[in-house]
Amino acid sequence: MLIVMKVSVIISTYNAPEWLEKVLWAYTVQDFTNFEILIADDGSGSETRQLIESFAQQSSLDIKHVWHEDQGYRRQTILNKAIRESTTEYLIFTDGDCIPRRDFVATHVVMARRGTFLSGGYCKLPLETSKAITFDNIKNQEAFNVNWLKNFGSLGFSQTRKLFANGHLASFLDFITTAKATFNNCNSSAWKDDVLAVNGYDERMLYGGSDRELGERLVNYGLRGRQIRHRAIVVHLEHERSYKTRESMERNLLIRNNTRVQKVRWTPHGIVR
Repeated sequence: MLIVMKVSVIISTYNAPEWLEKVLWAYTVQDFTNFEILIADDGSGSETRQLIESFAQQSSLDIKHVWHEDQGYRRQTILNKAIRESTTEYLIFTDGDCIPRRDFVATHVVMARRGTFLSGGYCKLPLETSKAITFDNIKNQEAFNVNWLKNFGSLGFSQTRKLFANGHLASFLDFITTAKATFNNCNSSAWKDDVLAVNGYDERMLYGGSDRELGERLVNYGLRGRQIRHRAIVVHLEHERSYKTRESMERNLLIRNNTRVQKVRWTPHGIVR
């Protein structure tokens, strides 16, 4: 158990301050508090900057705003910058639309092992439910209670199972699941030196699969993915994805296919150029 170490939580965002505020509320009530937050901001406007400054001044969060100018979708570039600016040896990756349960950071820390990365999942919420969640719902953890959530919209079987499972049942479900332990944008973690060893994110990639591709290079490097999708819980707030295009998906699939076929470990389009 590595409960004494400090870790970095890297949160990607772009012009979604209403959702980011809910996410940051959840980090103020985590069971494990020895972490820094780096907001990897792909060019958001002043409202997001003001929100982050407010949390930095008024909460106990150790928070840093890592920003670059909006020049179109460059999420992988800002994530690489956040990786460089992180100050700890272990990195948790998530998104600014994913509210973590109280034990989220603790679960990643306790489960961290050398030679592996951790693969979590998410519980997707409808828009009505996403908007209904308040600070009090996060503080008292109603936002992760199946019965409370169903007051505002339906939940699928997979979402219900993840939220319902805990303790030995959650561990058992992670053991028997047929879902592959992939590196997911909303809920994954890895040792910083392993991420640096494969040169971080491939900055050629647009929306769709860039995190999976990073995980595939980590596997080629010799790591094993470990499944924690029923133990490390986040609820995913609904939103539009105007940056999702057929061109971006097809481009990314070609890069991922090359990574798998050629057993690529290091991308020349990452942190070190």
